Amino acid sequence: MGPESLKEQICDVCHKMWQLGWVAANDGNVSARLSDGSILCTPTGMSKSFITPEKLIRIDAQGRVLEAAGDLRPSSEIKMHLRCYEKRPDVGSVLHAHPPGATGFAVAHRPMDMYNMIEDVAVLGSVPLTPYGTPSTAEVPNAIEPYLQEHDVMLLENHGALAVGSDVLTAFYRMESLELWAKITINAILLGGSRDISRENIDKLIALRDYYGVTGRHPGYKKYPEREEDAPTDI
Repeated sequence: MGPESLKEQICDVCHKMWQLGWVAANDGNVSARLSDGSILCTPTGMSKSFITPEKLIRIDAQGRVLEAAGDLRPSSEIKMHLRCYEKRPDVGSVLHAHPPGATGFAVAHRPMDMYNMIEDVAVLGSVPLTPYGTPSTAEVPNAIEPYLQEHDVMLLENHGALAVGSDVLTAFYRMESLELWAKITINAILLGGSRDISRENIDKLIALRDYYGVTGRHPGYKKYPEREEDAPTDI
């Protein structure tokens, strides 16, 4: 895909994020890696509903601005995106947002380590909760780095969610799947509790990834221990 088509796709995803209620005001950011190694990214201080192709910024792998309209600059959270590209050569796009269902898990300090939905078991696997990091600092990329080799989606403690993919649409679809899964699980909890698929059937679902040509990483069957200080008392 050429740069102009990619810019249009990024803008389309930004608008969808806003329409879906995953971001408000200036929240969230999207980036995509070009064939020459440079990166297109959304500017700081701008609603995703207002993003147009000419407002996107091109930076190098170190975050230096190569092309930008006027005084537009990348989000300070671009450090998180750059770490994903550095550690995962297969990643072509990074998406960060605050989808309410999934972010609810992040705020409750609860990883999404349930295996209750067929599609999400096969595509996402368990979704970890990464340690808290101060936005705009190296704390966030440092917090996510240990999880990048096994996960394409993760929750950011008290912050939001992150999804990576081979391209923009793959990253978007993973975030979309995460949010629907979170909402379904919350409903299941309200109805008496979420119930996991059996281990035997989980293994069968994971094995189907190759059959369906699913790209990216999968943690296999992994449960994240609940930290004692975060144990819920009301569910």
